[in-house]
This record gives sequence, C-alpha cells and structure tokens, in this order.
Amino acid sequence: MSHYISRLVELAERAATENEAAFVKAADALSTSLEKEGLIHLYGSGHSVLPVQETYPRYGSYVGFNPLTDPRVMWHNILGAGGVRELLWLERTERYAEKFLDHQPLNPGDSIVIFGHSGRNSSGIDTAIYAKKRGLTVVAITAKSNLDKPATHSSGLRLADAADIVIDTCAPIEDAIVPVEGWSRPVAGSSTVLAMMMMHELVARTAQKLAEKGIESPTFASPTIAGVTLHDTDQIYGVYRERMIKAQEKHLDFFKQRMRGE
Repeated sequence: MSHYISRLVELAERAATENEAAFVKAADALSTSLEKEGLIHLYGSGHSVLPVQETYPRYGSYVGFNPLTDPRVMWHNILGAGGVRELLWLERTERYAEKFLDHQPLNPGDSIVIFGHSGRNSSGIDTAIYAKKRGLTVVAITAKSNLDKPATHSSGLRLADAADIVIDTCAPIEDAIVPVEGWSRPVAGSSTVLAMMMMHELVARTAQKLAEKGIESPTFASPTIAGVTLHDTDQIYGVYRERMIKAQEKHLDFFKQRMRGE
C-alpha cells in the first residue's frame, strides 16, 4: 500500500461527499457569471497560487477564468529576493491585497475563487472582503479543520467567514499526512493537491451547467491530439483577450464613477 496516495484518496473521497451541496451552489454561481459574459477570477498566495495556475490556462480548461497572480506573493527563491520569508510577511500584511486588486477587472456579477489552506492570512481575507464590496460572489476553497483556530485578521474574520460559499479540502491542520516512524512530524503535504482537485470538480460542474443552458465555451486542447493545432490555441487566446478587454472597460467605468464620487 502506498504511503501517500491512499491517504490522499481517502481525503478526496471524503471531500467529494461532504462538499456536494457547496459544489452545486458554486457551480450555479460560476456558470451564471460566464453566462453573462463575466469572469471567474482566481486568487491565492504562497502555495495557494498553484491551484490558480493549474486552473487556467491549461488543456481541459476554457475561456472565462482569470488568474490573479501577484508575483510579490509567489516565491521565486528560498532565501533572499523573491524568497519565502518575504511572501510570508506580505501575505499577512493587511490591506496590501487591495492595492493589487485595484488594478484588476473585478466587476459586479463576476465570481472569484480564493484558495487558502489556513484561511487566516490577510491576503485571502482582504481579497474576499474587497470582492464582495465590488459585487462578486466569493467562493473559498480552504480547510475547515482550521476553523477551530482563532482569527488573526482585524475584522475578526477568517477566509471561510468572509466567503459566500465554502468548499472544504478536508486537509488536516498539519497539512502533511504521512507519519514517519522515528520522526516528530509527518511529511508529504496534501492541501495544494486537494485544492486543485476541488477546483477541477468546479471546472467540470460549471461546464456541465453551461452545456445545460446551450452554451459552449472555447476549451483548450493539446496540439498533440490529431486535428488540433497551435492555431486553435491562438484562436482561444484571442477570445480570452476580447473578454478581458470588455472586463477592463467595465472596470474603468467603475473607477471613473468612484473618482466623481458617484
């Protein structure tokens, strides 16, 4: 028996069962955003950037997702410039995320999925609060095992508290899931892989909801498949670009109104 995979599968199966109602609710919200030609934004910091990147763009994903990747809360090094210690400090700094989000095309009717294992970092909480003020539906993918821990954000909220819909990865607080005899701590983290699985479930369910409404979104397919070319991929990027231009225009109108005090 595997040391890691069997434990991970057990957690994933538990998450599949316990999140059924949340999956249905989230897929309804996400499909409604895309039906109205809005966007599904994706946000995370630290390792929670990885589910954002895994969702879009990739083969099997489709137009409508907008990854919000801030390089300052992604680690590019272990120590020194772009290192882990810097991002750990920044993602815990309140109101920093707002400065990044001010430049992103978050519009009323859109949705956002925010990833965060502990749900206690300011980065994700601030993003949820900011997005709700802008009229977005907020979906949190987090570990409910952390809800017993007190909030550290000045609002008194955790990510799960600030979201409209919560999907539980079922990852343990420790995150690592394989005990090693003679070692004081378990190894092999689970939260990021489980978050990716939860998001792919939403990708699939949202597509099904759109199909039921007679809508097909341009979907990336690998050019290694017979009949698929790099030109097909370029065409999909063109559709994505047009969607983003429209979103930016709506975003600009919002800031013009704000500057006029409306």
